[in-house]
Order: sequence, then structure tokens, then C-alpha cells
Amino acid sequence: MKIHDKKIRYSEIVLLAFVWLVLIITPILFREDIYNPVRRSVILQLEILIPLLLLFLINRFILVPRLLFKGKQILFIISVLGIIGLFTAGCYVYDENIKSPTLEEPQSDKQIVLPPYAFPGGVDRFGNLRPAQTRQPKPIPPFANFLILSILVVGFDTGLRSSLRWIEVENEKVRLEKENVATQLVLLRNQVSPHFLMNTLNNIHSLVDINTKEAKEAIIKLSRMMRYLLYETETEKTTLIKEVEFLESYINLMKLRFNEKVIITLNIPETIPAKTIPPFIFTSLIENAFKHGISYKDESFINIDLIIGDDRLLMVVKNSKTDNSQLKDFSGIGIENTKKRLDLLYGNKYHLDIVDNKDLFTVNLSIPL
Repeated sequence: MKIHDKKIRYSEIVLLAFVWLVLIITPILFREDIYNPVRRSVILQLEILIPLLLLFLINRFILVPRLLFKGKQILFIISVLGIIGLFTAGCYVYDENIKSPTLEEPQSDKQIVLPPYAFPGGVDRFGNLRPAQTRQPKPIPPFANFLILSILVVGFDTGLRSSLRWIEVENEKVRLEKENVATQLVLLRNQVSPHFLMNTLNNIHSLVDINTKEAKEAIIKLSRMMRYLLYETETEKTTLIKEVEFLESYINLMKLRFNEKVIITLNIPETIPAKTIPPFIFTSLIENAFKHGISYKDESFINIDLIIGDDRLLMVVKNSKTDNSQLKDFSGIGIENTKKRLDLLYGNKYHLDIVDNKDLFTVNLSIPL
């Protein structure tokens, strides 16, 4: 982020330097005085560019940060127009009353003899050649030039500062959103760990005397899950293989809590591609299914299908409904946090569809790989 900000500042400096270079060399390139171009160009710069630079600095370091960026747009516009008018009036007074007459180019006393073809106006009644009468265009007054340049310079500088300010705000927003995603991952890890760990340890404790081998396997799976919960939260991406292994271990350990009336199936491809995804992307969906889809008295089921394509992944979670609060609960904080995280991670590249029927609750999630 810091490197990106430095590039923006460097681009701003280069752009401003180019604009002012154009303003400085323009009087030389488009000069009208062919007798003393260097002297006249320097005078034009001193008369216009110095007050223009002062106006530019006032707008950049005072008006824009203290008025425009503080939400005082009307006061900013009034201030800009007022200061431009003040500088323009000063330029007019200087040009009309204060400007030294010595700056005018003196007329040479030496007569210049011109050839006859330089007098296309014909011959008068005395037989003398007379030049053609041509009307010279009236030059734009210096104060008018200053007014036009000041509007262009102030408008350009204000637009540039506003654009860079917008970029900085957007970058800061992205940074805060990334921090928010990391915080949500930590909260999600802390949410999963305590209750899940307590229930799993109770189930393993009951298995020790019944099936020692299965109890040992459950402890190994739990150890792997805890390691995943502790370390993968700190990373933005994890491998799809690790996420699937975590999902399998989670479901297998959850099966220890239920009897034969609960049917839990997990369908995953035999070969998992070497792709990366954000960690715990499916956890809230699976937790919601176990929370609302399991009945300890009646027959119930949870069916999870993971379909992996070349560039997309589809997860379909179906569960039986034991109460009518699943959609209300899942459409509250849980689904909002899930959608918010998906929005931050994928923008408009993901698809989340929730179907709530009388006896069946289905969630379809499609994300890019």
C-alpha cells in the first residue's frame, strides 16, 4: 500500500511539473515580438506566472484541504471565485497604471526601405506607392489571459487533488475491509473452537472404553483440525486440499454425536486440484446445517456435495428442517456476515442461492477458483 501511495505521489509531481513547464515555455513558442523575444517572454512570465503560481499554492495548500476536503463546498467555491477575481483585478490595475512604459519596445529612427511588392495597395494621386490597409487583430489584454489561465490552473489542480483524495480514501477502505476480513476469520475460529472442542472431547471420552481405536483416530483428527484453526486463520489463502481435509474431519467428528437416525453424507471428487481459496469459506454453511437440520428424535439428514470444475467450485448443502427458524436465523447475522465476506473476497464473481422449502433447506454457493 505504501509503494502504491508513493507511485501516486510521484505521478502527481510529474504531472504538475509538466503542466507548469508548458505554461513557462508557451510565451516563448507563441511570441509576437520578433525583435526581442527573450526579454519580452521573461516579462510575460513575471507578469502572469508569478501571481498564477501564488494563486495555485493558495488553492492547493489552503482552500482545498481546509474547505473542500472539510465538506465546505459552497464556501470553497466562493473563496476560489473571490481570490481569482482579486488577483485578476490586481493584474488589471498593474497593466493599466503601474506597468513601466520602458517595457515598450522603442521605435527605431532608421528608415527601412521596402521593395515595391511590399506595397500592394496601389499608387496615390501623387504617384507614390501606398501599402494595403490591413486590420490587425486586437491582442487579448493581460488580465484576460490571467483570468483564463487562473480558471484552468485552479480547476485542474482541484480536480487532481480531488481524484487523488478519492484514490486514497478507496485504498484506505480496501485496507480496512481486508483487516475486517482477518478479524472475522479470527472471530470465526474462536466461535468454532470452544463448543466444537468441548462436544468432541466428550464424544471421544465416551469412545475410550467402547472403541479405543476409533477414539485414537478421533484424537488425531481433532489435533489436525486444531492446528488448522490456529494457523490457517493468519493466511489470506489456503489450499483447497487442506480446506477439504478440514471439512472431512469436521463432519466425521460431528458424526460421533449422533445416532443412526441421522444420515450425514459428504460427496467430494476423488482428485482435488491444486487450487487456493480463502480459509473457512464453507464453515458457516456447514454449521448452519448441523444447527437446524439435526433431530435427536426423528430421522434427519445432511447432504453435502462439492463439485469442482476448472475455474469454479460449487458447494450444495441440503438438510432436513427440524424447525421453522432456520431461514430467519440464517438470513440474519450469519448470512449477512457470509455475504459480506464473499463480497469482500469475490465482488460480483460469486453466486449464493438459498432455497427454503417446507421440509428441505438448500444452500448453493458458487465461487471462482
